[in-house]
Amino acid sequence: MPKFMVSASYTVEGLQGLKKEGASGRAKAVEELVASQGGSVEALYWAFGDHDVVVIAELPDNSSAAAVALSVSASGAATCTTTVLLSAEEVDRAVQARVLYRPPGT
Repeated sequence: MPKFMVSASYTVEGLQGLKKEGASGRAKAVEELVASQGGSVEALYWAFGDHDVVVIAELPDNSSAAAVALSVSASGAATCTTTVLLSAEEVDRAVQARVLYRPPGT
């Protein structure tokens, strides 16, 4: 199953919800959200920096990952950035793939 990294940044409303519900309550909500799309959470961390939360999840496909991110962003409690993660085997296949490409100006 494909893996995705979802990085989220809380809005003021989201931070107020976190304070009210606690991190374990939010972790459960994220696990339920991902499970509703047929996936599972591999890891969930709170972080300093550009993003407040980072989730590594397995989801069936890009549409499922988009549904998760869109639902969170539409709530107004956080904004999400979703990154498709590739395994070493997938990168090896990409590196070995025969492609036809001509750089600009050549």
